[in-house]
Amino acid sequence: MNDLFDEVVWEKAWKNDPQTAVNKMKRAGIDTTHAFDHKAAVFNEQSFNEEGRLRTKRIMNWLEGQGVTYKDATILDIGAASGGFSIPFAERGADVTSVEPCLPLVELLQNNAAGLSQGTVNIVTEPFENIDVKAKEWEKAFDLVFVSMCPVVSDWESVKKVLSCAKQYCYISTMAGSSVNSLVNEVWPLVSDRPLKPKHMEMGYLLHLLYLKGYAYQSLVTREMKTIELSRTEALQETMAWLGMHGDAKSDQTREIVADYLNRTYPDDRVVIQQGGRFGKVLIQLEDQRMFTREL
Repeated sequence: MNDLFDEVVWEKAWKNDPQTAVNKMKRAGIDTTHAFDHKAAVFNEQSFNEEGRLRTKRIMNWLEGQGVTYKDATILDIGAASGGFSIPFAERGADVTSVEPCLPLVELLQNNAAGLSQGTVNIVTEPFENIDVKAKEWEKAFDLVFVSMCPVVSDWESVKKVLSCAKQYCYISTMAGSSVNSLVNEVWPLVSDRPLKPKHMEMGYLLHLLYLKGYAYQSLVTREMKTIELSRTEALQETMAWLGMHGDAKSDQTREIVADYLNRTYPDDRVVIQQGGRFGKVLIQLEDQRMFTREL
């Protein structure tokens, strides 16, 4: 029972949990830095279409409701992708530092930032994991540190590094349960005789450790789905990556089974996929944390 309140136990459990998204990606041989190279354009379109903009607006409005302001704020956007949040932050008058190591996404981010009439976007292409926070003078340098669905957050040590850059607020979002991919659900019975168990529980580790360590925070869990359309070739590549994360050996036989299924089921080369799941969002209030520590 005491382990429920032992920080060290929880830190080790998170780091060593084989079911976290990052550990699954490592086992599948996925390079997180380049995982989006081949689908940068699709991801960019999804971020800035009507559905993507509404999703961004909901999150930004929620942050404002907790006291976050954007005008003249300094914001560090880690895993900025093509600027789905960096651009709206800057449009609200913020000076944004966008960390994004995927060069195809960086090119799109540069294009998206070119027409800004206010705010700034400064792009850093070095992976955040490799950045020396002290050398860059990033310690407590940003009013808001923003990390949305980024594999940078993989354990408590990575959270501490992210938090060290924030002087007021830090926002982190990650999976809060089972991820959903309709195509994977379709092909899984064809390639495996065991149940599909895609649970990612990073949010549980994060919230419990924030609680044990005395941080002040607001959290929110939502269920969100989106629709994407891919060619059969793109869908095959996407599905094999997902199967690899779920423990499939990605054998030639598996690839042949999936390819045959796609050819038979989607002869018009138009594969529509539903993706999503439960997503956790937490806003950590660093000023309250310092006040709390002083009072103790």
